[in-house]
Amino acid sequence: MIVALHHRGMIGYGEATTNPYYHITIENLTEQFKLFNTQLENYVFTTPDQLFEDFSSCLSVNSFALAALNNASWDLYGKMHNSPVKNLIDLPAAQPPLTSYTLGIDRPEAMVQKMKDLPWPVYKIKLGTTDDLGLIRFIRKHTDAILRVDANCAWTADQTISLSHEFKKLGVEYIEQPLAAGSPGQKDSFERSVLPLFADESCCTESDVDICAREFHGINIKLLKCGGLSPAIRMIAEARLLGLEVMVGCMSETSVGISAAAQLLSFIDYADLDGPLLLAEDLAAGLRFEQGMLHTSNEPGLGIFYHGKH
Repeated sequence: MIVALHHRGMIGYGEATTNPYYHITIENLTEQFKLFNTQLENYVFTTPDQLFEDFSSCLSVNSFALAALNNASWDLYGKMHNSPVKNLIDLPAAQPPLTSYTLGIDRPEAMVQKMKDLPWPVYKIKLGTTDDLGLIRFIRKHTDAILRVDANCAWTADQTISLSHEFKKLGVEYIEQPLAAGSPGQKDSFERSVLPLFADESCCTESDVDICAREFHGINIKLLKCGGLSPAIRMIAEARLLGLEVMVGCMSETSVGISAAAQLLSFIDYADLDGPLLLAEDLAAGLRFEQGMLHTSNEPGLGIFYHGKH
């Protein structure tokens, strides 16, 4: 779903995807926006942060809808101030990291073929197969690229600890969400893993950051999980205070959603923002991928040129 905020001839765009894990459908997204459409039409817009505060309570049951609204307000706010959103974020900046390209679970030969079709400096490998170690060994034989793995809650604590040792030998950089969110084995995995562990499903909102600091080495912030750029910026600031590394990830979003997350590139350690590369059709222009580097436009707002329906 693409959300558009119109104000004095300017339009801000945001995006929400469907997602079965978080029970998000087009129907419940539509229902959420119908509930407060009149309130939004009469709303006096000042800042994206204020809009987030004013609408977060009524959209608390659907963070995806809240994120679409909040990100659209950032796009609009940047255009109103004739500035890229990234220049309006008050965080210490550094060199933007490379973004990974995701390889979903498939036959090992098919996964290697995907790497040949799109040579990339960093790959994220989805795991949870019957032989995850064998799969990474096979992939490593065919590439010298940086490898990161995402277990998607598929392992036990013992598996996590054991595989961390083997994966380190194979040059894997980190492990994302090895255990199910809330698993009692996460603390043991955190203390005994020889690779950094990143929280994904375990870190959805601002309140999760403090908990994750005791069980993970880093967090994966996704705008659709936390409710948009406004809370994501605060999560980055809190993570830094707690000594956590920060990654920004994505769902299967077009350049509309990815352009919002990409505004955070200068403030994070790792990026997994390959959504448009995995789609048959994109809905906007303005982002450019070049050998792992995601380049954003310097146009006002999110810097995209939307060419679809909303």
